[in-house]
Amino acid sequence: MRFFAVLACAAVAGCQSPPELKVDHGYVRLGTMPSRPSAGYFTIHGGPTATTLIAVNSPVAVKSELHESMTAGGMSTMKPLGDLKIPALSTTEFKPGGKHLMLFDMNPGIKPGRPITLTFTFSDGRRIDALVPTIAPGASAPVFKD
Repeated sequence: MRFFAVLACAAVAGCQSPPELKVDHGYVRLGTMPSRPSAGYFTIHGGPTATTLIAVNSPVAVKSELHESMTAGGMSTMKPLGDLKIPALSTTEFKPGGKHLMLFDMNPGIKPGRPITLTFTFSDGRRIDALVPTIAPGASAPVFKD
């Protein structure tokens, strides 16, 4: 009987699908004024093979750039990231104080609570559309339940 239980567990484990490239826990903090950029945050989970994130765009922003914030010598700075390697089976977080998406010249009709689409483009040709909530400047980040 014990042999069959082990065999059944092995069979179930073998049927699990491999991890997929995916994006979750995304949101956009709107700029303080329409002329100020908004910031996007999210988590990218690498799939079974490595890829490179080459762009994140939204139809409600004229321009977008991937950036990284850092502190050196007591000064906070920000630099563009360019393309970003996403290793296989990795987790890459874009969060306040670190990597983030800058969205410039957002549609002024976008108000807190209205979801927007972010399109993630990868070097292997994959595109992932994510519908993410927007929050007001200074508002707490959404709490995501897994």
